[in-house]
Amino acid sequence: MENKRKTENFKKRERVDRILDATAELILRWGYNKTTIDDIARQAGVAKGTIYLHWKTREDLFKALLKRERLEHARDFQERILNDPLGCTLRGITRHSVLAVMKRPLLKAILLGDMEVLGKLAPGERNSSAYAERLAGFKSYLQLLNQYGLLRSDLNLQKQVHIWSAVFSGFLLGAPLMPDEFSLPDEELAELMAETIQSALMNNHEINPETLSVINQTFRQYVEQGLLVLEQQFSQETD
Repeated sequence: MENKRKTENFKKRERVDRILDATAELILRWGYNKTTIDDIARQAGVAKGTIYLHWKTREDLFKALLKRERLEHARDFQERILNDPLGCTLRGITRHSVLAVMKRPLLKAILLGDMEVLGKLAPGERNSSAYAERLAGFKSYLQLLNQYGLLRSDLNLQKQVHIWSAVFSGFLLGAPLMPDEFSLPDEELAELMAETIQSALMNNHEINPETLSVINQTFRQYVEQGLLVLEQQFSQETD
């Protein structure tokens, strides 16, 4: 009986992922407004009714996809910072966050509020509780750096957050517009963005080992807790 339940859960998980994969592919190709449940069912190789077994509406399906995008980004980001001794520094989290986003065009559209891709879902993402939680977490991180005197004292927290957000979004928006002769590989772009953020905000680029240990431990715990929340939210969306 237990083996049968495991097999059924595996098949369900595989079917959910196949539907979400098809949804992501079609949204990136046609945009949210032009992607229908019929299109998704055909792309995923399932009956239309099968999709409604998992999600009551088209919007519920798309919201589940966006949750999966955030979850996969968080997993990738966590792995990157765990494998980098300097991954929890301001430079490190900027670089690794950018690289993780570059791998996911749909997540990039979410972060930039791309109306062409996301349609009416775009404004909602900026006003969502998940976005507010991420912003609150980043503010707490900057407060930790401020506590150790690592950031410029002439900039308050509001200005620090604004600068980081503006540089992050500006690089992502500007990269596709650059002529070929000025375009950069993702690694170089991420490194340039991280260097720009560090130069703009950091008061002291050198962090002593004791302080670095505290920052690593605190930020890694935050990322782990956030990942658990995302996993629970995604599981609730697809169970």
